[in-house]
Amino acid sequence: MAGVECLGINYGQVGDNLPPPDKVLELLTSLKISKVRIYDTNPQILATFANSKTELIVTIENEMLTQLMDPQQAVQWVATHIKPYFPAARITGIAVGNEIFTGNDTALMANLVPAMISIHGALAQLGLGSYVHVSTPTSLAVLEESFPPSAGSFKSQVATYISQFLQFLSSTKAPFWINAYPYFAYKDNPDKISLDYALLNPMSYMVDPSTRLNYDNMLYAQVDAVIFAMARLGFDGIEVRVSETGWPSKGDLDEIGATAQNAAIYNRNLLRRQLANEGTPLRPNMRLEVYLFALFNEDMKPGPTSERNYGLYQPDGTMAYNVGLSALLSSSSTSSASISLSSSATKVLFFQFHPKDFVSIK
Repeated sequence: MAGVECLGINYGQVGDNLPPPDKVLELLTSLKISKVRIYDTNPQILATFANSKTELIVTIENEMLTQLMDPQQAVQWVATHIKPYFPAARITGIAVGNEIFTGNDTALMANLVPAMISIHGALAQLGLGSYVHVSTPTSLAVLEESFPPSAGSFKSQVATYISQFLQFLSSTKAPFWINAYPYFAYKDNPDKISLDYALLNPMSYMVDPSTRLNYDNMLYAQVDAVIFAMARLGFDGIEVRVSETGWPSKGDLDEIGATAQNAAIYNRNLLRRQLANEGTPLRPNMRLEVYLFALFNEDMKPGPTSERNYGLYQPDGTMAYNVGLSALLSSSSTSSASISLSSSATKVLFFQFHPKDFVSIK
């Protein structure tokens, strides 16, 4: 069978015990995952993935943005980091920085779009403009309101920067990438938010009072909130893709819900929905592209225990938990029936949510 067309995975490298890129490529090939995002332009990875069928999104580190505002520096960067590997390495996107709009560095926010324009121009100058799109992943903390989805709006303090960014995306036909984590919303409000709703279990749903659209999971509601927020600024035709989503299999005592069982359920449900090529309630006919976070547990990531435990796999290649990806190997069908789901309830529940419940920060 073909791989899951709209499912990618984030291949982070913040660990001292990770397998070499050739072993990673073998693993991804066995799983039939053909879309991968990395957080740099590691030449070893780009060379190893050359002539594979894997599509790659690469990343320009935040600290490079000021330098790459200079068009000549941008041309030099693309000539060094992209062109030598293309088209053997199927680089389809460049992430310019990561979660810049939700940081505290307003100078970096101001530099983002000029850097993106320079990179886009450099790609065009070197004959790659029609093959590689340019965007930046954004945390959902950029939203002022996210519930109900039809109330979605951006924070006023970043609205000017966001408008410039959306203008760039609109003119270049590039997607808006969001890092969306229902886990964080649940962890912060476990008494208010249904675990099933956060885990993508289709057992409960909420109805948007303005649109009357039914949402049976938080991830789709988060995505649609971003679409409504863009429309409020006059941009309603931009595709939204999920650059990161996942669930930790382990956490500290105060990290409620961070268990292997919940991680398996979340990612299994995500996989089931990707196999069905689902869209969100607002855009049901547009398949939602999602990049799962992450391929490996990364032992050198700072922060709480959960940060080091988002991986589907341990660095030695064993599964952190069984998410059901093996079904891709044995099944010749892309039917959701090929994924075995464990659910303890089928009843439909109704929940009341606080407007801030949908915002997740990572």
